[in-house]
Amino acid sequence: MTKYIFVTGGVLSGLGKGVTTAAVGKILRSRGVKVDLCKIDPYLNVDPGLMNPYQHGEVWVTKDGYEADLDFGHYERFLDIELDREHNITTGKVYLQVLEGERKGNYLGQTVQIIPHVTDEIKRQITEIARINNPDVLLVEIGGTTGDIEGMPFLEALRQLRMENGKENVLFVHVTLIPSLGTVGEQKTKPTQHSVKELRGIGIQPDILICRSPRPLLDETKAKLALFCDVGKPEVVSNHDVDNIYEVPLVMEEQGLGDNILSKLNIRERKHDLKEWRRFVEQVKGLRGEVRIALVGKYTELRDSYISVAEALKHSGYALDTKVDIQWVEALGLEDDPRKVGVLKGADGILVPGGFGKRGSEGKILAIEYARRNDLPFLGICFGFQLAVVEYARNVLGLKDANSSELDPQTPHPVIDLLPEQKEVKQMGGTMRLGEIPVEIEPDTLAHRIYGATRIGERHRHRYEVNPRYIEELEAKGLRFSSRSDGGRRMEVLEIPGQFHFLATQFHPEFRSRPQRPASVFKAFVEAAVRKKVMEEKKLHPQAR
Repeated sequence: MTKYIFVTGGVLSGLGKGVTTAAVGKILRSRGVKVDLCKIDPYLNVDPGLMNPYQHGEVWVTKDGYEADLDFGHYERFLDIELDREHNITTGKVYLQVLEGERKGNYLGQTVQIIPHVTDEIKRQITEIARINNPDVLLVEIGGTTGDIEGMPFLEALRQLRMENGKENVLFVHVTLIPSLGTVGEQKTKPTQHSVKELRGIGIQPDILICRSPRPLLDETKAKLALFCDVGKPEVVSNHDVDNIYEVPLVMEEQGLGDNILSKLNIRERKHDLKEWRRFVEQVKGLRGEVRIALVGKYTELRDSYISVAEALKHSGYALDTKVDIQWVEALGLEDDPRKVGVLKGADGILVPGGFGKRGSEGKILAIEYARRNDLPFLGICFGFQLAVVEYARNVLGLKDANSSELDPQTPHPVIDLLPEQKEVKQMGGTMRLGEIPVEIEPDTLAHRIYGATRIGERHRHRYEVNPRYIEELEAKGLRFSSRSDGGRRMEVLEIPGQFHFLATQFHPEFRSRPQRPASVFKAFVEAAVRKKVMEEKKLHPQAR
């Protein structure tokens, strides 16, 4: 029988429930426990695919083409797994099922209500994941904050699941905030007390408190929380700030969290091994080299908008014993004042990530042109790939008004155009070219050297592609499309032979990057930036070894 761990959050959003959930999963996996994960998002959207990144951070794309919450990235990276669409439950998905059932007459004339019909559907979707994958433990993270009105049906459903399955099979972990007032430095427990009181008012008593704080919890803070929140002192776990999020499982395991969970759920461990993970974390602490990568985007004020790209860069640095210093460059700033392109001068490499829309696009094109003209290592992802085509068409082919038809529907040279199958699409949600698609790589190319294979699978999320009318002309002028898909119809990778390292992909390799197994494209890019930096330093200091 599958047991459940429900992870709730209190005080405020953005506490790191996703990292906490992934870390708990990592701890359990290290004990030989078969783990699966699920994310509940209480918003009415069916999925986050149409949300602005400033609303909810990046959109994660699963292998099967589902647009999911960014916490899926934490789950997949920490546990080195691949999740699918069934692992995300939203209010939108729940209500769609309930309303479709009502229209079909499935409720036999009943008045359809939040309780029991919506809560029953929530329970059905959760238990269906457990039925299909049959894990020892299903970890379920509930998005939002305790007390949010949209989360109430979900918490009621979880309360019922505990009543139906028994306390020995259901565990509640509550993630909360312990702020420290700057003037006195005292760790304040009152926000957590109020959050727990809110949960208890719903009928849920948390079993374990995981407390986010700038510094490790003091012993007296733990004692106070235990007293007022009705948990044992060992059940109060400090999840304080660390330099690297991959250290979180170790911090919590050192406080006995693994033993505590197994004891409460009456699970016998089959092994006990975090040694390799510990070695990895220690290695990360002592990186010897350093390289600066300029990430040029239009959502840089919210770093979560590019979290998977940033993590893929870091993973590559770990493998190369190099710290990657990300220089966040706002594309709109370059667009408003092209002279600001000088901020890229200190970068060892330039990366233009995915995105949509006209705002900031000209700034990104300026950054791409700067990388090409100065022979700096360059990596473009999705929209960055498309804008690299636009930049080349304008400045090498001489098609001055070349553009993407997404950005300028009236452009005389739509070198990037809507995918043919997208022209009849009326509904925006979940209709892009999504998920893992096979890609064919030409031999004797940079892409082939990077992957060491002629056929790969990578995840996609786009509506526009390279216009076939311009491919021959672009390649005649030196641009090479070294990878294709769909029988050679779709361009997937571009590179410029003769440049130090200039490569862009229509797909999103960052979604397959793992802390101990970086995405090949990112690793090659960071490695090129390291080599370029060494070469430049030797020019400045010829005697240096």
